Amino acid sequence: MGSFKFFSFFSFGTRFEFLPSSNPVHESLVNGSNSNTNRRHRAGFFSNPVFGFLQRFKSRVKIDGASKTEEEEEKVYSWLYALAKTERYLAFEYVRSTERGLSFTEAERRLKENGSNIPLEYTFPSSWHLLWNAFFHPFNIILIVLSALSYITSDNPNGCIMLVLVFISVSLRFYQEYSSSKAAMQLSEYVRCPVKVQRCAGRVVQTELIVQVDQRDVVPGDIVIFEPGDLFPGDVRLLTSKHLVVSQSSLTGESWPTEKTAGVREDRSTPLLELKNICFMGTNVVSGTGTGLVVSTGCKTYISTIFSTTGKHKPEDSFEKGIQQISYVLVGIMLLVVTIMILVEYFTFHDFSESTLFGISVACALTPQMLPLIINTSLAKGALAMARERCVVKSLDILCIDKTGTLTMNRAIMVNHLDSWGTQREKVLHFAFLNSYFKSEQKYPLDDAILAYVYTNGYRFRPSKWRKIDEIPFSFIRRRVSVILETESNREGRYSERISRFMITKGALEEVVKICSYVDDVDRGEITAFSAEHHHRILNVTEELSNEGLRVIGVAIKNLQQSETSEQNMENEDAVESEMVFLGVITFFDPPKDSAKQALWQLAEKGVKAKVLTGDSLSLAIKICQEVGIRTTHVTTGPDLEQLNQDAFHERVKKATVLARLTPSQKLRVVQSLQTDGNHVVGFLGDGINDSLALDAANVGISVDAAASVAKDLADIILLEKDLNVLVAGVEQGRLTFGNTMKYIKLSVIANLGSVLSLFIATLLLRFEPLTPKQLLVQNFLYSVGQIAIPWDKMEEDYVRIPQKWSTKGLPMFILWNGPVCTLCDVATLLFVWFYYSSGSQLSSTFFRSAYFIEGLLMQTLIYHLIRTEKIPFIMEIASWPVIASTLVISAIGIVEQGRLTFGNTMKYIKLSNFLYSVGQIAFHGTKWKKIMSEFHKMVYQRFADVHPWNGPVCHSVMASDADPDYHLIRTEKIPFIMEIASWPVIASTLVISAMALKAM
Repeated sequence: MGSFKFFSFFSFGTRFEFLPSSNPVHESLVNGSNSNTNRRHRAGFFSNPVFGFLQRFKSRVKIDGASKTEEEEEKVYSWLYALAKTERYLAFEYVRSTERGLSFTEAERRLKENGSNIPLEYTFPSSWHLLWNAFFHPFNIILIVLSALSYITSDNPNGCIMLVLVFISVSLRFYQEYSSSKAAMQLSEYVRCPVKVQRCAGRVVQTELIVQVDQRDVVPGDIVIFEPGDLFPGDVRLLTSKHLVVSQSSLTGESWPTEKTAGVREDRSTPLLELKNICFMGTNVVSGTGTGLVVSTGCKTYISTIFSTTGKHKPEDSFEKGIQQISYVLVGIMLLVVTIMILVEYFTFHDFSESTLFGISVACALTPQMLPLIINTSLAKGALAMARERCVVKSLDILCIDKTGTLTMNRAIMVNHLDSWGTQREKVLHFAFLNSYFKSEQKYPLDDAILAYVYTNGYRFRPSKWRKIDEIPFSFIRRRVSVILETESNREGRYSERISRFMITKGALEEVVKICSYVDDVDRGEITAFSAEHHHRILNVTEELSNEGLRVIGVAIKNLQQSETSEQNMENEDAVESEMVFLGVITFFDPPKDSAKQALWQLAEKGVKAKVLTGDSLSLAIKICQEVGIRTTHVTTGPDLEQLNQDAFHERVKKATVLARLTPSQKLRVVQSLQTDGNHVVGFLGDGINDSLALDAANVGISVDAAASVAKDLADIILLEKDLNVLVAGVEQGRLTFGNTMKYIKLSVIANLGSVLSLFIATLLLRFEPLTPKQLLVQNFLYSVGQIAIPWDKMEEDYVRIPQKWSTKGLPMFILWNGPVCTLCDVATLLFVWFYYSSGSQLSSTFFRSAYFIEGLLMQTLIYHLIRTEKIPFIMEIASWPVIASTLVISAIGIVEQGRLTFGNTMKYIKLSNFLYSVGQIAFHGTKWKKIMSEFHKMVYQRFADVHPWNGPVCHSVMASDADPDYHLIRTEKIPFIMEIASWPVIASTLVISAMALKAM
């Protein structure tokens, strides 16, 4: 009964202490975890590349998302080890199944208990959740509050305008988020494929039936039947196997398959992924057949531990944090300024209702409500542009890439055929070709490369002259394949004059050399005994070839007597594959992509450094990197990195451009080292489950469309083809998106600061409000609509070449320098309107508001063209046509059609010629500054002397010290105190005299 209670852990979570101590499963789970032996074994399989992620728990690295605890993971591993070392009949007992399989009723019951067979259930946000996220933004909340206040104060038009702004922003953001979520659901949809399952039917006499079920409906206890190409629907304990070869590349990243065997028993000293009788969910059958007992499904499988360990939410990057910081700063400034404006308005006009209404309008004008819209539109536009470049975007200055498939074509090309002396010899190619041609099992890429080489180079080996007798299939223990052939006429040219039957073996060089007793010595023209000298010479030739980046396999032959190939003798494969004659080697090369070198050069030109992280040998990685132009001055390997302390590790990673023989956990450490020690923005390109840790940790995770599902789910960018040229376009588009977003932020900051200062000054100086609340809202609405074109603007080439990071270092100086410029233009307009259009020291409030409205709109619209480039706008650098069109349209609406936009005849139309004449006076007559400042002094005196009598002495002091400022006006034709400043003695004397005048008053 103990075994049934153990199974109930996977169904009901039963504690292991209920198992009797005699049960081997109990020993493995309860006692084993406390023994020194098991601690040593556990360290052995934890050191496996796939288990590197467990080090994150030991190092107390925080992992986002709902990850499994160490205890739960240990239970999964121990369950698999227990089944690997137990007898076949006990395996059935543990999972409560029989040799006939489960009944349909029992399978349905277990499906309800365990749920669908999915490693990790993804819960995508609902439409209401997306709508709430789109709505819940600080700026939207502020606008809604302001709109409510407007309705309370009976200012319905203002409230309507603010609600329209909120509706536009929320609608566009919801549409983009909904589209992204829908695409993610389609991408993460678990692949539905049929699985052959053995079930039993009948109540009295049970009949075994082979049925096909969806893999989601497979339950523990099912017996599955698999063939080449099938995926394992869960963790499976093998029952039978025949030449079974399984690809575990989705878990390990290794392209070389693994042989699995049912008739073995494993213990905990074997690394988990090397268990011969356990097959894992997510892996697939390469060749061979077999049956297996499903022991774990869904979240109880090994692959689920990887799925649940990776964080589903990346930490915010510097750009996102910067956006939030500047947003809250703008909100804080807005609240402070609005409070001051309301107080100034109230103490000036003593009308709290009008003051509150004016403050609400100022708050609306200062709220950068278009910030979420501009950012989302920029990102959406960038995503569409990158999709046209064969990228799909979901969030660099260093890009970590793999060698295979990225820098290379990911296919083997045969290069040469050499004898033991390293000399090209056709005989080696001939027998290698026959081996690949007559091999009946699934042909590997190396076989295809040999056949392609023979056909494309015009060799005529006439395989029709040969007849296949038998074959010893490829084994991942032997790592070689042998075919037995005979000729039709006992002659086949000069190579087989006395051969009637022979065996040709091809495989890993060390495995072929191991079974050879002779060597075909070309110099002596005879077959000689295989000596230590021959072995040393072959190793030297192989080392030279490996240093050139070539992969090497060996070829050997053996004369056979007919009795040696009898059925009884063929059962002893080791005896048949012995005393062979070594012929030579075949070399292969995975050539670099033609586009890789150019793409790397373009990335380097844009400030993106490439580092190659690979599990291949160092010599092969160096050869490929040299071919594509990556410097190999500083290189290192995974074993070397393991010997270094933390500081030395950071220093080695920082300098190295090629890092070979890396495990998945080491790739993760490399990415984290570059992020923390070098403060770099790191991109990582990976496509396997073993890459999920590094993909999750990288600032920009990059995968391909053919990658494992978990890799695509964790990636920020999904390439539809593994080509670095696509990343070049992605880098350009990303910096363009970043640049346009920064343009809007800078524009909002300086425009808001300029508007605040000018409104504050105008409110202090005038006897009336400089703009009505409705005018403020209309102006802000037109200005906001004009900003929608910013995502379609272009960037200067110099900007795109340099990696861009969010930084607030230069922002304060930018604001302090450019913000007052906007204020200066607004104040200049105020003064000129006063100087040119006042009648008897009286200024029409309607006329002034119209002029101020137009100037403010033009300033906010045109200032974008000044900050978008460091060059002279409209002459050396011109914005894109959508921005130009937006500027012209908004300006035309504000000037020509302003009368139609008024509410209740608030705005008075101004003759454009008079207004432009006034602007011309500002631009071209520096001598007018004295008159302007004089009028400014008079305005200050009249304003404060009449309204606030207690300020009279201050105003008289200003007039008394007027002679001193006059000097600064007449000493230069430039703008005083800004474009030209007097010497410090003059400044000092001015301050002293002014202070004395103030004291005398």
